[in-house]
Amino acid sequence: MTPALDAGPASTPVRRRRRGAGRRGNLALFDLDLTLLPIDSDHAWGEFVVGLGWVDAARFRVGNDAFYAQYKQGRLDIAEYIAFATAPLRDRSADELAAAHARFMREVIEPALQPAALKLVAVHRERGDRLAIVTSTNDFITAPIAARFGVQALIAVRLERDAGGAFTGRIEGTPSYREGKVARVGQWLAESDLGWGDFERISVYSDSRNDLALLERATDPVAANPSPDLEAIARERGWRILRLFEQ
Repeated sequence: MTPALDAGPASTPVRRRRRGAGRRGNLALFDLDLTLLPIDSDHAWGEFVVGLGWVDAARFRVGNDAFYAQYKQGRLDIAEYIAFATAPLRDRSADELAAAHARFMREVIEPALQPAALKLVAVHRERGDRLAIVTSTNDFITAPIAARFGVQALIAVRLERDAGGAFTGRIEGTPSYREGKVARVGQWLAESDLGWGDFERISVYSDSRNDLALLERATDPVAANPSPDLEAIARERGWRILRLFEQ
């Protein structure tokens, strides 16, 4: 299907000055959960773990739902959440984790993929834009999903591993959550000797007010399948509203 836009004034283009001579082009940043996917892959992985029998179902589901509610309210303690969410993974072998994730992709992610979301990413790729998925879900869950979208650059919460490669339950570096997304994108760009001002246009797609700081860095902020509070902000500011999952 063709992505539909709500009627409303377009945001005023902001010309970005390039730092380096001869550098130009566009940047496209995509949130993942409820933006490119109609599900929250983090919460869905928690439900999947319950189904695997790796946790006490009732107790884990209560915690998983509570942390998800905190995220939607913008008050998640992400370090506390990562300690909770990785607990079922810490004693699993690499082969066991890989097999579980492959099954998760087959049974949960593949059925959730929507042609309109895949097309949106493909359009930006075909234009030659620099692409990244920027998500507050951890890299273990999201790396195969980003690959499925054909996006090489993944900015996700990095799970710390010990010397043997096992998860410690802690976050490595700055978590890509709320303002941390802006910091992590800046770090990623700096690795290529780039900055925010090196792009003619910057598109940011997100469904959540948690990403307001990132959306405000865009020349083309897009509220994609927005939550009610983000939709209100988008309408007030004249941002595009994109609904990928409506038939």
